[in-house]
Amino acid sequence: MSNLSSPRPTKTPSAIAQIGRLERVTLGERVHTELRELLMSGELAPGQKMSLRSVAETLGVSMMPVREAVSRLVADQSLEVLPNRAVRVPLMNLARFRELTIVRLAVEGFAAEQAARSRAESDLAAMRQFEEAFLAEARSSEPHADRAVRANKELHFAVYEATRLPTLVGIIEGLWLKIGPILNFDLKASPERLRTGGATGHHRRLVAAVKAGDGAAARQALVDDIEGAACFIESTGRLLE
Repeated sequence: MSNLSSPRPTKTPSAIAQIGRLERVTLGERVHTELRELLMSGELAPGQKMSLRSVAETLGVSMMPVREAVSRLVADQSLEVLPNRAVRVPLMNLARFRELTIVRLAVEGFAAEQAARSRAESDLAAMRQFEEAFLAEARSSEPHADRAVRANKELHFAVYEATRLPTLVGIIEGLWLKIGPILNFDLKASPERLRTGGATGHHRRLVAAVKAGDGAAARQALVDDIEGAACFIESTGRLLE
C-alpha cells in the first residue's frame, strides 16, 4: 500500500462568508461616510455627545460598523472618546481655530483660484444650485439652519471639486472634518446672522469669479467668506481660551 496520502483540499471561504465580510466593509464605509458628512456640514456641534448605540439605531446597522467608523474618526481627531465611553465632537480652543483658519485661507484660497481655471459647465451648474439653496434659506422668514450649513458646505466643495485635483480635495476634507462643527457658531447663531452675515454676497462673488475664469477674484471672495465667518466666531466667545 502506498504511504502517499491524498493532498488535503485547500480550505476556502464559502460564498456566504465572503458576502458577509463584504457587507461589513460596506456598512462600515457607509457609517463613516455619514458621520463625516455630518461633521463637515456643521450638523454636529462642538461638545455634542452621541452613543454608539444611538448611531447604530439611527442608521439601522449593528454596533460593529459603527465602532469601526468611529475608531477611524477618533484616530484622525475628528471625534473623541470620553472616559465613560461616550463619543463627543471635540471642543476647540482659540489658538487651534486660528491655526486652522490660516491653513484654510492658503489651501482653500488656492483651490478657488484653480477652480476658476479648470471648471466645467457642470461644475458651474452645481455651484449655482447650492448657492441658490443657501440664498433661499437666508431669505426665508423661517430659515432651516441645517439646510443652510449643508448648502454652504456643498457650494464650497462644488468649487473645490472643480479643481480636478483629488489630492487637494482630500486635504480640504481633512480640514473641514475639524472646522465643520465650528460653523454652528456662525451660520446657526441666529436667523438674522444668516441673513446679514455677508455669506450670500461672498458666495455670489465666488461663483461669478469662477464662471468668469478670474482666479484672483475667486480667491479673494473665498478668503473674505472664511475671514468673515472666523471673525464672527471669535467674537462669540465660545472658543476655549
